[in-house]
Amino acid sequence: MPVTAAVAVVAAAVLDRLFAEPPASVHPVALFGRVVAPFDREWSSPTVVGACAAFTLPALAAGVVAVATLAGSSVSPWVGATVAALVLFSTTSLRMLLDATEAVVSVTASDVEAARTELRALAGRDPASLSAGEIRSAAVESAAENLADGLVAPLLAFALVVPFSLPLATGAAAWVKAVNTLDSMLGYHHKPVGRVPARLDDATMWFPARVSAVLLAAVGGSPSVLGRVGSLARRPASPNSGWPMATLAVLLGTRLEKPGHYCLDGGPDFPDSETAARGVRLVSRAGLSAFALAGVVAWLSPTRSVSIPVEVFAWF
Repeated sequence: MPVTAAVAVVAAAVLDRLFAEPPASVHPVALFGRVVAPFDREWSSPTVVGACAAFTLPALAAGVVAVATLAGSSVSPWVGATVAALVLFSTTSLRMLLDATEAVVSVTASDVEAARTELRALAGRDPASLSAGEIRSAAVESAAENLADGLVAPLLAFALVVPFSLPLATGAAAWVKAVNTLDSMLGYHHKPVGRVPARLDDATMWFPARVSAVLLAAVGGSPSVLGRVGSLARRPASPNSGWPMATLAVLLGTRLEKPGHYCLDGGPDFPDSETAARGVRLVSRAGLSAFALAGVVAWLSPTRSVSIPVEVFAWF
């Protein structure tokens, strides 16, 4: 029933708006992080271990989620939709991203030290020597990058797979989130075990990053800016994060810069508070558009209802 898949997307968006995140004690991503944690150490063959983790742990997460959705759907399509909504709620994040970005931007004009403290929860850089403008730049950059990683990527996976089945679609969203979580925990230059997870994340996020750039350009009312984004987007070392960040820099007519790493000069100056706040609003609108498009795709897709023979549960 396509309507149940569409309802699952809408319900996930509502849950995100009302609660931002599931409680940390039961958050599936936090639980997955505990599974990943033992791999975060030195190994005699780090590349092999990292490859095993990259190709087995996300698949395990996807399998658990798909089976749970399948089990719910075998009871009732609406139970399956409820499971799917909870999965999407757990694998996506918009309100928490917006709240964290707004918290940083709002205090930069009055209390730079407080802004530096707030930034630590949003961006992975040392804020100790950053000016107010550089802090706002970091906040806006993080909002754009996390729009792609934390929202568009799992929703896009769900939307692409939901025509085949709802359980496979929720499994796809969980797989993408697991890949991104694995990279965020292991994918650093000083961690050899993270080489393969980082490359897998680069490949997985290639399309969502560019879709995010299109969404930002669309909600900004200037699709033509995409023609100016390409050269800027290639400046960061990441093959993906530059696309939504550069798009936002050009839309805002501002400069987004990580000192010593890249400069996305969509304008000559760092964003002031008003410009940064406008960037947060654009990310919000792009995120809501992503939910809406995923819901429309789910509504129009011939999602199949699947039942599970009772004998299958004998294996669990």
